[in-house]
Amino acid sequence: MVLDFLRRGAAAEAPAQKASATGPVVAYQTSGRVAWSPRDTASLTRAGFCGNPVGFRSVKLIAEAAAALPLAVQDAAQRYESHPIAALLARPNGAQGRAELLEALYAQLLLSGNGYVEAVGDAGVPVELHVLRSDRMSVVPGADGWPMAYEYAVGGRKHRFDLRGDRDPICHIRNFHPQDDHYGFSPMQAAAMALDVHNAASRWSKALLDNAARPSGAIVYKGAEGQGKLSEDQYDRLVSEMESHHQGARNAGRPMLLEGGLDWKPMGFSPSDMEFQKTKEAAAREIALAYGVPPMLIGVQGDATYANYQEAHRAFYRLTVLPLATRVTAALGHWLSGLSGEAVEVKPDLDQVPALSAERDAQWARVAQAEFLSQAEKRRMLGLPAVVADE
Repeated sequence: MVLDFLRRGAAAEAPAQKASATGPVVAYQTSGRVAWSPRDTASLTRAGFCGNPVGFRSVKLIAEAAAALPLAVQDAAQRYESHPIAALLARPNGAQGRAELLEALYAQLLLSGNGYVEAVGDAGVPVELHVLRSDRMSVVPGADGWPMAYEYAVGGRKHRFDLRGDRDPICHIRNFHPQDDHYGFSPMQAAAMALDVHNAASRWSKALLDNAARPSGAIVYKGAEGQGKLSEDQYDRLVSEMESHHQGARNAGRPMLLEGGLDWKPMGFSPSDMEFQKTKEAAAREIALAYGVPPMLIGVQGDATYANYQEAHRAFYRLTVLPLATRVTAALGHWLSGLSGEAVEVKPDLDQVPALSAERDAQWARVAQAEFLSQAEKRRMLGLPAVVADE
């Protein structure tokens, strides 16, 4: 029988109790318990993207930069100026262009760790491409553990995409997840604690502004001798007047009229209050770190990792944007090649990225001066298909 600590009064006959000898020394408390936000995709998106400026800007910065990269369609022999897959990517559907579709795909990957692209069409190159919301998609594993279908649920309705046919209607791109076989890991999950801290600091700042941008104080009652406290009616009236006349931004600076032995004792900022802004900035840097965005690019002060803005911008492209764009476009190219029956490769065209112009010029000069390399080898080193006719 569980010992009832809340029962008061003696019972007629106390039943036999079985409890640990350490029971009387157990401390019961609820204060200090950390309250973290939910970790599901929908909650993280609301808190980290829709409700946090650092998370919003980090995702937008990466997705827009990656979607704006020019793409090249090529095979082992040549780079195509015009190709059915290139035309499809240029206008994937009637409502979106290439940049809009790829931005949505990159954003889904950054927010949920998963990106899903639907192909519309029965044979050959798809007629249209659509990015599906990751929070509505679920993997249906088969008996062997591999996905046999995908289910897209909206409200109470579901649509199943079967993967057991000749064509794969869904291209699933996911981030690496060490503990999940079917779904990817989102950077938003890694930054979840920092997001909670940053959002809590913003709420604290808002509450401080609502309180006339100053800390609260204490009202001290100095009554007559033998009268040590206010009556219940006096206390209720005092609380009501404080709430209606002296709280909130609209009452900032309003003089307070105290009577009957009341005295106001203002409280200054404690050292922990003074460190609150630094805590918020540290949380902002952790969010940017989880996404691979140099803090100075999103306006976070106090970060001196890079010598200047140009160096940070180049590192952002090299370490964050290009790896993501290369991986996603390679997956799209492989999937579209399987649908069309023509082996082609889709990759970012680095020669047209202004942020990498200095590195590109240095690489071109270094390769051009290597006289021991043939033209085909030089072109291969630059990521271009070999042109035999030029040799």
